[in-house]
Amino acid sequence: MLTKTTVPVLCPQEGATEIPYADMANALRALTMDAVEKAKSGHPGMPMGMADAATVLFTRFMKIDPMRPHWPDRDRFVLSAGHGSMLLYSINHLLGYADMDIEAIKRFRQFGSTTAGHPEYGHTLGVETTTGPLGQGLTTAVGMALAERMMNARFGDELVDHYTYVIAGDGCLMEGISHEAIDLAGHLKLGKLIVLWDDNGISIDGSTSLSTSTDQLARFEAAGWDVFRVDGHSHHALIDAIAKARNSKRPSLIACRTTIGFGAPNKAGTEAVHGAPLGAAEIEGARDRLGWPHAPFEIPAGIRSAWEQIADRGREAREAWEDRLRVSEKAQAFEIAIAGRLPADFEEKLLGYKRGLSESAPNVASRKASEMALAVINEATDLTVGGSADLTHSNLTLTKGLASVAPCKYAGRYIHYGIREHAMSAVMNGIALHKGFIPYGGTFLVFADYARGGIRLSALMGQRVVYVLTHDSIGLGEDGPTHQPIEHLAMLRATPNLQVFRPADAVETLEAWQIALASEGTPTVLALSRQNLPTFRTEHTDDNLSARGAYVVRKPQKWRDVTLLATGSELDIAFKAADLLAAKGVDAAIVSMPCWELFEKQSEDYRRQVLGTAPRVAIEAAARLGWDRWIGDRGRFVGMEGFGASAPAAALYEHFGITPEGVVAAACDLLTCA
Repeated sequence: MLTKTTVPVLCPQEGATEIPYADMANALRALTMDAVEKAKSGHPGMPMGMADAATVLFTRFMKIDPMRPHWPDRDRFVLSAGHGSMLLYSINHLLGYADMDIEAIKRFRQFGSTTAGHPEYGHTLGVETTTGPLGQGLTTAVGMALAERMMNARFGDELVDHYTYVIAGDGCLMEGISHEAIDLAGHLKLGKLIVLWDDNGISIDGSTSLSTSTDQLARFEAAGWDVFRVDGHSHHALIDAIAKARNSKRPSLIACRTTIGFGAPNKAGTEAVHGAPLGAAEIEGARDRLGWPHAPFEIPAGIRSAWEQIADRGREAREAWEDRLRVSEKAQAFEIAIAGRLPADFEEKLLGYKRGLSESAPNVASRKASEMALAVINEATDLTVGGSADLTHSNLTLTKGLASVAPCKYAGRYIHYGIREHAMSAVMNGIALHKGFIPYGGTFLVFADYARGGIRLSALMGQRVVYVLTHDSIGLGEDGPTHQPIEHLAMLRATPNLQVFRPADAVETLEAWQIALASEGTPTVLALSRQNLPTFRTEHTDDNLSARGAYVVRKPQKWRDVTLLATGSELDIAFKAADLLAAKGVDAAIVSMPCWELFEKQSEDYRRQVLGTAPRVAIEAAARLGWDRWIGDRGRFVGMEGFGASAPAAALYEHFGITPEGVVAAACDLLTCA
């Protein structure tokens, strides 16, 4: 039988009784065992091992109100080790979240339940971010902690003063993204970020010594963190460590030495308890060992009441905050920022700029056109927060007046992510999830490979994050095939709920930015050129034509013999090819397709009008995959069939046949040309 130590609940309610921490923690263990057993699926080991640490964290420190799950000044809790989701669901059930009654616990991992296998943002109340891909939660939490400091710099302690807590496992710290995250957080001195590491020494294959011998405390300390090592089952030690971490000016790692599957008589401390139900006999033994005589899914009233006191304390804190907001002179600005509302005159300013583009018709790379658009955008709203993975002057993501975010200096609007593409994408997710800003960040399109995990979660969570991905084709030239994206557009276009724009001139680039900033539930990729592109949209229209996804930019003189489909830099090739075809008596229509995803959303009638019934030729300096949907069985593709090469851009386009003459040859292969 385990000893039950008693520690008073922080700020207990009038007349509240003291409840043993062990009983409160065992409630989490019991719900976990029972839910996983009923589902015949799940991960009981981590929740059982970290139940004591979670109990201490929530009972003594968390500022949270389940009645107002989105209260802006709540503490954030991120379960980075998302496979241990029953820990979070058990906590939320006991705290009284509206969507987490006992029936939800009983339906763990079942279709349509709020208790999915891994926590999903937007699907379940109290889940701050989707986790499961290890390391993503930790890194997203860095973004949340950074956003808290940046909002604090604008609105002060009275409106913004909260912590970001993370429970991370051995797997989170093994993933490479963790190094990017802890390095950035330590550099920026994010003192309100506290990570509780479930230091249980077990992974799926067995002991972690099979694959790592890293001194994690030394690693975090070298990155500028405060570090603590405690017995993860000692309530007093946990209280002391978290209290010290809260007073630090640096981010903190608390290594909680735990026993995975704590309480299970035969499987505790082994990989057997990681990702499978314990079984009826083992659960019976655990109940006896933990001193938990209650029936499955049964929580005694006194223990439930002790957990509910946490919610009561949070409600009082939230109400006090609302009183401060009510009298604050910054209240309106704060609420606008949290809502992410762009200024009333925002669209008007962008339309005025767009009119000027059509009149001046600049011949600039779309990455430069993006910088020009950002200059207007960043002047028109202070919601946007930029950054780059050490490619600022290549991505052209920094505009006049954007000061850098630096250690202990958080009033700026530009983040230097360093050469950390993966962390950049996850940190931007955290900033977007926190609310208050619209993040955008730049790197080369080819390095979408490195950022992929975060990009996918941006789409899965429906976050307004903008990826400025420049050097979008072989047109980047001499840097060669390692830096020339080929398959990346296909990969990104295959991602659900992700808008991928490849604009063909400065006007389309501005329109893409307009759409990206208006898309509150969808992230956006802007694939931008290194080489200059002529402006073909020289006649202004208030209508955002790029919002249609594709549209006819050159109608045939009489009838449509062939349709040329193109994106980005290849649209100019299509125009030149159409002139050559006209000399041969072939009448070509030209379609710009800046965003396939938006074109798919148009009516069937509109798509039929744009594509026409004539044979089609697609032109894009990238892989063919996906284009056959648009060109049909009789179509031809002019683009890349393999990797690129190192040479000047013009030579590469010539070598790979992505030329007006190549397009003419493809068209004539479909038609009878003179």
